[in-house]
Amino acid sequence: MPASTIPSTLDDIQLFRDEYRREMNCQIVHDSLHVRPGWTVPYRVAADGEPAGYGSVAVAGPWKDKPTIFEFYVLPAYRHRAFELFESFLATSDARFFEVQTNETILPVMLHAFGRDFATEKIVFEDGLTTHHPAGGSVLQPITSEPEILAALKRRGGGGEWRLEVDGTAVAEGGFLFHYNEPYADVYMEVNEAYRRRGYGTYLVQELKRKCRELGAVPCARCNPDNVASRKTLQKAGFIPCAAIITASIPRD
Repeated sequence: MPASTIPSTLDDIQLFRDEYRREMNCQIVHDSLHVRPGWTVPYRVAADGEPAGYGSVAVAGPWKDKPTIFEFYVLPAYRHRAFELFESFLATSDARFFEVQTNETILPVMLHAFGRDFATEKIVFEDGLTTHHPAGGSVLQPITSEPEILAALKRRGGGGEWRLEVDGTAVAEGGFLFHYNEPYADVYMEVNEAYRRRGYGTYLVQELKRKCRELGAVPCARCNPDNVASRKTLQKAGFIPCAAIITASIPRD
């Protein structure tokens, strides 16, 4: 029996998503898309009539009018039929684009086999080591209250924000967001232009990572591939590059 694909529901593919998350064992950048009503269309793929995995297409937000494949997972027992299963999914979904996290197992191969016009959207970083950079006379001040942060952690949405001050002047702000798969938190920061290249950004990221760990969260980060300063800052604070988000078009006859 050939491979087949049918439109599905989030509940119907949940067990496959759990296996996908377990196998990834890292931040999944687009994980939260599934729970946003109307943002995705899930599909279940089958081999010989047996459920073998799932695929998901983003159809709202930045992907409105641009149906985009962002997840495709096949159980290990069926991976010898991965191309057949993906072709079935591709034909049924009628997707036009890819947006792929490159440390996935199957989908990056499909991206390069079926995609065209590649572009790197983001670089993804994971925590690699603990650093001990000095504060440089700065003081870390909370913007978000602890109860607000704990509530955001519990609901896996929102996060916490802090300000770095020198002699009462704000020199940088940053924080982290929880709307990713548990237990990951995405770190971000911005240094005021007049105070850049003084180590404040590195210190802020270092301390945001520490705050994450204190909450039981695992820090991670992303940046634009052209943002050399951010790349260097993240690495100085102990982050290491682990993946990229690649986009591509899908040619259709």
